[in-house]
Amino acid sequence: MPKMKTKGSAKKRFRVTASGKLKRKHAFKSHILTKKSHKRKKKLTKATLVDKADVKSIKQQLCI
Repeated sequence: MPKMKTKGSAKKRFRVTASGKLKRKHAFKSHILTKKSHKRKKKLTKATLVDKADVKSIKQQLCI
C-alpha cells in the first residue's frame, strides 16, 4: 500500500501546536481593507484555533 499523501492546500493553511491543536489564520484580511475598521483588521491579524467540528477532517488531510 502506498504512503498517504498530505493535502498541499491544508499543509499551507494549518499548523499543529505543541499540544496537538490546529492553528489557522483568519480570512478577509487580504484586500478591500479601506472599509474595514482598524479594530476589525487588528483582530483578523491574530491566529486562532480550528473549530472542533472541523478538526477531524483537517487532521485527515494532514495525515496526522
